[in-house]
Amino acid sequence: MTKYNPNKHHRRRGAQRRCDPTACCAPTEHILHIHNLLLAEYGDHVWRPHDPVGTLVLTILSQNTNDVNRDRAYERLRERFSTWEAARDASQEELVEAIRPAGLAPTKGPRIQGALRRITEERGAIDLVFLKEIELEEARAWLLDIPGVGPKTAAIVLLFALGRPAFPVDTHVHRVTLRLGLIPERTSREKAHTLLEAAVPPEIYYPFHLNLIEHGRAVCHARKPECGRCVLQGHCAYASSNRGRVA
Repeated sequence: MTKYNPNKHHRRRGAQRRCDPTACCAPTEHILHIHNLLLAEYGDHVWRPHDPVGTLVLTILSQNTNDVNRDRAYERLRERFSTWEAARDASQEELVEAIRPAGLAPTKGPRIQGALRRITEERGAIDLVFLKEIELEEARAWLLDIPGVGPKTAAIVLLFALGRPAFPVDTHVHRVTLRLGLIPERTSREKAHTLLEAAVPPEIYYPFHLNLIEHGRAVCHARKPECGRCVLQGHCAYASSNRGRVA
C-alpha cells in the first residue's frame, strides 16, 4: 500500500483531474488556485499524528457545539477517567456529568461509551492504530459501522489522527465550497464528502480543509458574509451572483 503523506503539498500548479465530470465538481486547477489564495491568507498547516481514539471522542464531543466547550468537556473527561477503559466502564451518569460542558451530554455520553465498547468487542482493546494499515475504504467502513459515527467523524479520524487521505466536510467547509461553486448548489453535506474527496488533490486535503474552516469563521459567515474583504470574491459564485441569500 502506497503511504499517503499529508504534509507533501505546498503550492501546486497543476494536477490530473480525478473527478467524474458528470458530478459537476470544479476543475482541479481552480481548486488549486483557491488553495493557494487561502495559504497566502491563513498560512500553511503541518500535520502531526494524534491518538485516533482521542480524536474520535473529541469529534463526537464537537457535534453541535464550539471548540471551547468541546475542549473543556474533553479535559474534564480525561481528568475524571485516567484511561479509555475507565471511561468505557464508568456509569453513564458519571460520564455524562464529565462531558456536560459540550452540551447534549445525555446523547454524547452513550455514544462515546458505545464506541469504546464496540472497539473493545471488535479489537480486544481500545486502539484504532490498525486503521492506518488497512485499505482506506475498509477503514472508513469500519468507523462508519460504529453507531453515532458519520462521514465527517470518520474522515476526521482518518485524516487528522492517522494521516490518511480522507476529506472531512463540516458546516464551514460545506458552506464555503457551496458559495465558491466548488460543488453544485443544493449538494448535501454527505454528498459533498464524495465530490470534494474526488476533486481535491489528496496532498492538500489537510491544509485546504483547515483553511476553509478558518475562512468560514473569519469571513464567510453563515449570515452576513463579509464579501467585501474576501480574498476569494473574484472567484466566488455567491459573491458574483449578488443574490443576497445564504448558501
